[in-house]
Amino acid sequence: MAPTYAVTGASGRLGGRIARRLAAAGLPQTLLVRNPARAPELPGATAVSASYDDPDAVVRALRPTDVVLMVSASETPDRVQQHRTFIDAAAAAGVAHLVYISFYGAAPDATFTLARDHWHTEEHLRASGLPFTFLRDNLYADFMPALVGEDGVIRGPAGDGRAAVVAQDDIADAAVAVLRDPTAHAGRAYELTGPEALGLDKVAATVAAVTGRPVSYVPETVEEAYASRRAHGAPDWQLDAWVSTYTAIADGSLAGVTTAIEDLTGHPATPLEQVLRT
Repeated sequence: MAPTYAVTGASGRLGGRIARRLAAAGLPQTLLVRNPARAPELPGATAVSASYDDPDAVVRALRPTDVVLMVSASETPDRVQQHRTFIDAAAAAGVAHLVYISFYGAAPDATFTLARDHWHTEEHLRASGLPFTFLRDNLYADFMPALVGEDGVIRGPAGDGRAAVVAQDDIADAAVAVLRDPTAHAGRAYELTGPEALGLDKVAATVAAVTGRPVSYVPETVEEAYASRRAHGAPDWQLDAWVSTYTAIADGSLAGVTTAIEDLTGHPATPLEQVLRT
């Protein structure tokens, strides 16, 4: 039987990109979203309400022929449990293959605290018996301008470390390549990066060049980073995630550069400046 496709997070930036690419290729798909009214209207796509923590809805939405794209859930303290619930429901539905959007260097002791969530999710998926592929993306190049404060400064305890930030469009292209030929990628984990590892001083200079506004990078200590972010009233787990984004850059956890984007898509990874200009 011909494969069918199911995409989670289709109302978001990455899931939406992937859904639009599948639609452009003429591939029918089911869009699993919390609110179908927010799903993109695409030819051949049917939006259904099925959140990660509603296993009955997930089982009803999925079919044994489905190749499923699983975008990680929103950052919450119970995100890993939501992922486990969804994976168990996908296994109960007997789906053909599950492609999980993970994070670069996912490990139980990763410096970036949220990368630990991704490792636990990967382990649960391995144990589920479902055929799988992991796409471990680095930090999103598209989000680099969001690091800039209102005063035009990027602040964080990243030292002189580097990160190989990757374009969401490149991740989407890679995901579609895997979705369309899942058997060739079964059991594989791909580390998705940009074409070079950049320090935050280079990121600041690139954002400045593209936007035409002055932007600079000022390193903080870890203590300064926690103090400056506590004013937002965020819970401790979220503070840890924010700060460890920078400490993971500082210790080299995100500096590796791979050819996975080009290997999967046939085109080179997109440089940060081109991402921002696009």
